[in-house]
Amino acid sequence: MDRSRIRFLACMGFAALTAWGAAGAAPDAQALLTASDAIRNPSQPFKVTVTLTEFEKGQQVDSTTLVSYARTLENGGQFATLVRFVEPARDAGKLMLKNGNDLWFYDPATKSSVRISPQQRLMGEAANGDVITVALARDYKAKYEAEETVTDGERKPRKAHKLLLAAASEDATYATVELWVDAENRRPIKARFLADSGRLLKTAFYRRFQPQLGTERPTETVIIDGLNPQQVTLVRLTDFVARNIPPTWFQRDFLPRFQGE
Repeated sequence: MDRSRIRFLACMGFAALTAWGAAGAAPDAQALLTASDAIRNPSQPFKVTVTLTEFEKGQQVDSTTLVSYARTLENGGQFATLVRFVEPARDAGKLMLKNGNDLWFYDPATKSSVRISPQQRLMGEAANGDVITVALARDYKAKYEAEETVTDGERKPRKAHKLLLAAASEDATYATVELWVDAENRRPIKARFLADSGRLLKTAFYRRFQPQLGTERPTETVIIDGLNPQQVTLVRLTDFVARNIPPTWFQRDFLPRFQGE
């Protein structure tokens, strides 16, 4: 075999290996996370009703209703969120505001606002940070873990990309998140939220996808306690509405003047 023929075969072999490597390369984890964010959250300013229902051993023990107003910030692309408590009556009119790295709670009875933590429990298994609209791709650095078959919130098997999310900012609600994203349509399927120690705090399933503001979004999240699976909180989203929300609503000084709608 002449040298030109050997060189040709060698080049063809190298090209084949290169193509195989490109085809076998792991998907871009951060891009998958960004695509999943776009399914969870509308890009335009919006209003949505959030209902939290707490269950223990299958029995309802508590419930609260909130109205959330959210819009992306011009600087950085993260969301600003104003949450108004509606029910129960004892909490009606209370507010929670997330703007930048700050999370504030306002009580009209005392007319004072205090800084609170996203990790602080709101009700049942839901923390304050679980009801605030968040772009995970802004708060976490994603790493591709594997392609797996996982059971979704409807108890159906789904081919999924597993991502490992590490907190990239101090105000991230959780230190680490394991997130499964549907391999076909980039929908969020399941997430496991971990403490700094690696202990499982809770597991969430995203389900009941419905057309809302331009695409099918999860309208329910089932949150299961990491230690006691009999403790479950259902987060239901209803009444999505595109809303031209004034930027002044997301200022701490405006909270005493907020009158709702």
